[in-house]
Amino acid sequence: MLADRSRLHIALQKSGRLSDQSRDLLRETGFRIQSGKNSLTARVENFPAELMFVRDDDIPTFVSDGVCEFGIVGQNVLEEFAAGQEEPGYEVLAELGFGRCSLRIAAPEGTAYDGPQSLAGARIATSYPLLTRAFLARHGIKASVVKMSGAVELAPRLGIAGFICDLVSTGATLEANNLRAVDTVLESQAVLIRTTKPFDDARAFIAEQMLSRINGVLATKGSKYIMLNAAGENLRAIAALLPGADAPTVIPLRDRPGHFAVHAVCQESVFWETLEKLKGAGASAILVVPIEKMML
Repeated sequence: MLADRSRLHIALQKSGRLSDQSRDLLRETGFRIQSGKNSLTARVENFPAELMFVRDDDIPTFVSDGVCEFGIVGQNVLEEFAAGQEEPGYEVLAELGFGRCSLRIAAPEGTAYDGPQSLAGARIATSYPLLTRAFLARHGIKASVVKMSGAVELAPRLGIAGFICDLVSTGATLEANNLRAVDTVLESQAVLIRTTKPFDDARAFIAEQMLSRINGVLATKGSKYIMLNAAGENLRAIAALLPGADAPTVIPLRDRPGHFAVHAVCQESVFWETLEKLKGAGASAILVVPIEKMML
């Protein structure tokens, strides 16, 4: 069945933690997703979009080829794909703040490691051969890269390789296999990507609506809305203390000449220490509330 070109198509990982977090992000934009996890596709009931559930390493291909206009994928997968392409055919729109992990070089406990030069002449097992070779090339190291599709942690135990290069989240899997991380190849998180192929006007308009919602959701992560009162002579000092706020709104207070209400969206964490500093600078009636939705 041909894809419905009147709708946007968003490629997501079929299963796993990144898949769940991607769906959660889209639900926060107001998308009502119809089908369950086991389906290959799912329509959004209240927005002209369709989700495509695929293998994570197929997402860059789907987006680059224009089969899907958008995708959510880990930077580790994206960078491995890009390393083998002259022109990847996508652009990265946003880092999403979830799915964080690291692509690490790991060695068996007891193996000496004094920097990348310790890899010279070694065999390194990995599911990310292009990124591993790029890391070696950056450091001028000659070593053998052994590509494996899974169970990379077993390679040293089986004598396949002396080192591995694999994704590390908590480090528990490495520890269970008597390995330790010794170097970092890439820090990764989920990103939103868009095809570089042109859209028709109708889908371009829909895409802008969707991106506005996603950007609004991302802007609320960790953001807080602060309201306080202050005398005019204290406004400059108070504005300087508001964490991550660009231009607070200042409103004159009725029947209190020279006094103002200050409202600000703070993009950084607001700690008790911050409130104490604001109070010390002359603020009163300080209120901090979470932000549920924001349209930028």
